[in-house]
Amino acid sequence: MSLIQPIRPAATIILVRDADAGFEIFMLRRTSKASFAGGMYVFPGGRVDGDDHLHKYDSFRVGPDDRQALQQKALGFEWRGFWIAGIRESFEEAGLLLAYDAEGELVRYEETDTHERFASYRAPLHAGQISLHEICERENLRLAVDRIHFYNRFVTPLGRPRRFDTRFFIAEAPPGQTGQHDEKETVHSVWISPQEALARNADETFGLMNVTRVQLQSLAAYSSKADLLEMAASKREFPVRRPQVPMPIETRQ
Repeated sequence: MSLIQPIRPAATIILVRDADAGFEIFMLRRTSKASFAGGMYVFPGGRVDGDDHLHKYDSFRVGPDDRQALQQKALGFEWRGFWIAGIRESFEEAGLLLAYDAEGELVRYEETDTHERFASYRAPLHAGQISLHEICERENLRLAVDRIHFYNRFVTPLGRPRRFDTRFFIAEAPPGQTGQHDEKETVHSVWISPQEALARNADETFGLMNVTRVQLQSLAAYSSKADLLEMAASKREFPVRRPQVPMPIETRQ
C-alpha cells in the first residue's frame, strides 16, 4: 500500500467580532455529503487556486504593510496566493468580503441593493464563471490584506482521505457584514464564542475536527477581540503543526 498522498495548499480566515461577553467567531457547518469534514463546523476557507498567485492582484490589494513583514516572510514566496485565497474563500463560503471600496472604506452591506449585488457574485465565483480579480475591477475594490494576519499552519496527517497544508489567518469581521452560509458546501452558519463552541463539542452537539478544536482552545485564552487582534498583528513566530495519527499494524510491517 502506497503512503504517498497529494497535499493541497489551503487558506482559512478566523473572523472575529465583538460580543457582550468577549468576542465571537464565524463558523460554518459543512454539508454531511462533503468528502472532507462532512457535518463538521469549520472556519471559512479552502484550497489555494492557481489564479490566487497571479501578480495582477497587486493592483487590487492594500498590504501587506510593514507590520506584516514577518508574516510575509513566514508565508514564503507564495505569500500572495494564501492571502488572496483566504479572502476569496471567505467571500465564497461565508459572504464576508474583506475589501475596501472606492472611498477607501471597508465594504458594508447595510443597503439592500449593495448586499444583493455582492451576494449575486458568490455562486459564479464558486463555479469559476468569474474571478475575484474581475469582481475587484467591476466594483473598484482593493483587497484588505493589511487587516488579515497570518497566525499558524497545520498539515493534515498522513492517512486522511484528503490532506491539506493550511495557513490560518485572523481578521476582524467587516462592519455591516453578518455572513451567511452558501447552502451548497455549507448548510448552517453561526457566530459563537470559542468557549461555547468547545462546550457544545464536548456535549457532542457541535462537531469539530481536531485542528479546529486546537485553534479554538488557543483563541479561548483571549478575553476580548482587541487582545486577540493585537496578538495576531504583533506575532513574531508562526508554528507549523504536523499532527500524526497511529498507523495500522499491517501498514507498519
